[in-house]
Amino acid sequence: MQPEAAGLRRTPLNAVIRKAGAKLVDFAGWEMPVQFRSVIDEHLAVRTRAGLFDVSHMGEIRVEGRDALALLQSLTPSDVGGLGLGQAQYTALLTPQATFVDDILIYRRGEDRFLLCVNASNTDKDFRYVRENASGSVRVEDASAEFAQLALQGPRAVVILSRVADQEVGSVPAYRFLEGSVRGVPAILSRTGYTGEDGFEIYLAPDRAEEIWLALLQAGAEDGLVPCGLGARAWKPGCSSTATTSTRPSPPWRPDWGSWSGSRRENSRDRACCGGRRSGG
Repeated sequence: MQPEAAGLRRTPLNAVIRKAGAKLVDFAGWEMPVQFRSVIDEHLAVRTRAGLFDVSHMGEIRVEGRDALALLQSLTPSDVGGLGLGQAQYTALLTPQATFVDDILIYRRGEDRFLLCVNASNTDKDFRYVRENASGSVRVEDASAEFAQLALQGPRAVVILSRVADQEVGSVPAYRFLEGSVRGVPAILSRTGYTGEDGFEIYLAPDRAEEIWLALLQAGAEDGLVPCGLGARAWKPGCSSTATTSTRPSPPWRPDWGSWSGSRRENSRDRACCGGRRSGG
């Protein structure tokens, strides 16, 4: 096993990943596996069978309260209000000048309850930005320490998860999620596979992550499921991976509206990034 790197943060799966022989690197201040055996083999596994990723370094921000929706509507170019309960949306945090803060996922867990998943390197910055713009009856909390996150990706992902999930997951549509459990462990099961293949992200308590990691690998052994490092990620067309933090302002953001959810009333961010002109989304 590799020696531990000083000063790096570690996910709850660090010990089991080390034991499996992962090659560990500094990724946005986290000690993360870049590969286990071969990036190419792991990439092909995700494309043809299934791969299991530790993405517990990602950040989670809880936004709740009567004015939570208004806050998220003001910070993103998408129609957060159009989300149904149990629906997720890939979008962006923008400044009033439409410069880019981060790409995020928004999960609507209740009428006034939202969970944001943000990039690891930007968690602190995103949390401060959302909190500083909050007003009225809304709570903004950094909930990152409450979650580990596993990503089960590939054509066999649904079959494998079905063997250990306590709810039926095959009928969950893309960009929908359910609040269920895996082997009795409460979890958010989100069909927002980020590798370009079908897949689920599993949010659960950090102290149960290793247990479920091993259960998934065992359940998927007959399907060729393998643990994968971050080197095997291949992002969906139109999606962005903001792996590093820049202190320089980004240029005004011009999205492909066809890949984003819903239409909405304009705010200052809409006008700044599109000059007041939007094609239907």
